[in-house]
Amino acid sequence: MNIRPFLPGDEEAVVALWQACGLTRPWNDPHADIARKLREQPELFLVGTLGAELVGSAMAGFDGHRGWVYYLAVAPAHRGRSYGRALMREVERLLEERGCPKLNLQVRASNAGVIEFYRRLGYAQDDVASLGKRLIHDQASAPATD
Repeated sequence: MNIRPFLPGDEEAVVALWQACGLTRPWNDPHADIARKLREQPELFLVGTLGAELVGSAMAGFDGHRGWVYYLAVAPAHRGRSYGRALMREVERLLEERGCPKLNLQVRASNAGVIEFYRRLGYAQDDVASLGKRLIHDQASAPATD
């Protein structure tokens, strides 16, 4: 798998990947998420390709205190080949180059398989409560916390 920065022509394939992986929610517009990311640290939005096929993604950011990763996805037909691990290694490398001391991520509590994936990569559950407040509503039916 080749890992490279997202290109504008990747948008439809990335959205389709996120949908196939169950990462989208009715109240989050994935196109709006991509547009927002392209305004902030676009070089930290990565895709994985096999030839012309887009098979993975990872969206990362660094605020000077912590790094974050979102939308880590590997196409279901390409799982079990360490592509997710490779994308995370590249995210970690890019963030470490920026001086990022810690990488955080959020996983829905019901997603035990993904939690185990991250544990195998060395991530541990922090003793914190995740809180959120939506400032921009992409859809009218947005819940307060997602």
